[in-house]
Amino acid sequence: MFESGDGGLYGERTSAALNAWTAINGATLSVIAESTRVSSALPNALHVVFPSGRTGPVGFANGGYFGIKVTTSTTYSASFFYRFPTSSSFRGTATLSLQTTSGTILGSSSVSISGAQTSWQQLTVQITPTVAPSSGSTANRFVLSLDGAAAAGQTINFAMLSLFPPTFKGRVNGMREDIAEALVEMGPSFFRFPGGNNLEGQTVAQRWQWNATIHTQPLRKAASVTGATPTQKYLNWCEDSGMEPIMAIWSGFALGGTSVAEAALAPYIQQAAAQVSVERAMPVRIIPIVGLDSFTEGFFVYLIATLRASLGHPEPFKLTYVEVGNEDNFAATSYIYRWKDFVNTLKSQFPQLHFIATTSTSSPVLSPVPTEYDVHVYQTPTWFAQNSFFYDGFQRNGQKYFEGEYAAISTNSSNIFGAIGTGRLSFPTMQSSSGEAAFMTGLERNSDIVFAASYAPLLNHVSNSQWTPNLVSF
Repeated sequence: MFESGDGGLYGERTSAALNAWTAINGATLSVIAESTRVSSALPNALHVVFPSGRTGPVGFANGGYFGIKVTTSTTYSASFFYRFPTSSSFRGTATLSLQTTSGTILGSSSVSISGAQTSWQQLTVQITPTVAPSSGSTANRFVLSLDGAAAAGQTINFAMLSLFPPTFKGRVNGMREDIAEALVEMGPSFFRFPGGNNLEGQTVAQRWQWNATIHTQPLRKAASVTGATPTQKYLNWCEDSGMEPIMAIWSGFALGGTSVAEAALAPYIQQAAAQVSVERAMPVRIIPIVGLDSFTEGFFVYLIATLRASLGHPEPFKLTYVEVGNEDNFAATSYIYRWKDFVNTLKSQFPQLHFIATTSTSSPVLSPVPTEYDVHVYQTPTWFAQNSFFYDGFQRNGQKYFEGEYAAISTNSSNIFGAIGTGRLSFPTMQSSSGEAAFMTGLERNSDIVFAASYAPLLNHVSNSQWTPNLVSF
């Protein structure tokens, strides 16, 4: 689920949180509110004090997401911002390395730093490991260190520490090459993002916010999990892979149960309109983003076409389908007014787009009448086999259907979402795949109204699953 972004498909290998770093050889680490920010999106810094009386490397390390895969002859791009809070006569080198958790150095590279640097400076190095971890272990870490004796008594602030392996089609800060290639080899025709619960967030403040991800790296808000993966990276990924994007917008409902009142929806609709504008062929115009949290700090003003061009894509992205929310059958009553207000506003600005509804196809009655619905179903292999005629009886009234999430996840019809050991599957099986295949014959037979379908969830890390089963494990 969250592996569709950071720690999975997105190439970044270090955990975005500053508190994910651990001290090495006596360094003192603290996360501080920076008086001089790298950018408005990055208010904090990792404050590092190098102690006296230490020899050897002193610094800090990050174990990545469930470890870091390291292979020899692969070149990794590492970067960081640094500054000295107070000018110092220090002159030395910072060593960036990939190490096993026991401290064996697999590869390293050094770069000069200066105590006179009191404003933020970004430094980038390339690391090509020459030593392979034992048995291909991923129990490795990314380390930044200075010589303990030379750096004794120094205090340095760090921010936006990053490590990327080679990326798909060489995109700067792009998608992880091996996972991206595995997905492309399956021949997908579309990609839905941001997927599922990542869109909604547990609270309104934790919802997916495109404007927190759209900038170049230093200007993006540091967020946890998929929220940090840039919106434009997904769109680039679609182009590079020959896929059509199905882009979701937040529709005023959070997983914790909050539905934004109709009278308070306007700024969220405005934010969604700006999200669509950046990707579409719109004239240059100013779109204000009303402040909704500490990140927006009042408002953002975007010159839409200029912004997209500044991110390396002067031409508009292809965009036909916009999904309004996710599984809004859980808040069907409020979706009546949320759908109406979002779609009426967006349709007036983007009449060429198709807007996909996310409640049950039969209830509630929505206005304007949806032209497309996203249908989700998790069931047993038997259910799927028995429902291969599911769409046969649907009216041919102009409505189309997107089977956006489907999977046989359990053999226990009395406890579909139960734990492993109660019928819940860890991985797809021949039984589950056979049931799904029977169901898919119905999707093909009714392709005049079913325009797309996708197994879900897509990605799963074998050592840290939020959900089982998944399509691709790594």
